[in-house]
Amino acid sequence: MSDSLVNKEAQGTEVTTAERTRSGQTYSPRFDILETDEELVLYGDLPGVEPEGLDIRFENHELTVHGKVEPRHDDINFLYGEYGIGDFYRSFSIGETVDSGKITAELKNGVLTLHLPKTESAKPRRIEVKAE
Repeated sequence: MSDSLVNKEAQGTEVTTAERTRSGQTYSPRFDILETDEELVLYGDLPGVEPEGLDIRFENHELTVHGKVEPRHDDINFLYGEYGIGDFYRSFSIGETVDSGKITAELKNGVLTLHLPKTESAKPRRIEVKAE
């Protein structure tokens, strides 16, 4: 992966454990990151999240994803639960190779997809060799 995107919470570590805070639990959802010649694509697992429950911002070369997951079952006591419930937060440092004005987001079937197009100057280009 290029230097244009850095996970600020944990580089190469598990980040799905919930942290207890005064306002409840906060957790960091998992994200997969794909880099192509044209863009960076982030896929975040956010089951149970609705689009209106998301706050995605890009400021000072930092992309943040914040939101809340409401409990799915109020009347069930699970023996063990891995499903994140409560507030979640992730942030990524974005290099200058991303065109911030063209960032898009979509949420489908519990997966948040963020498209971060690269600037024209950051895209690879072929150099033509002229014969003399």
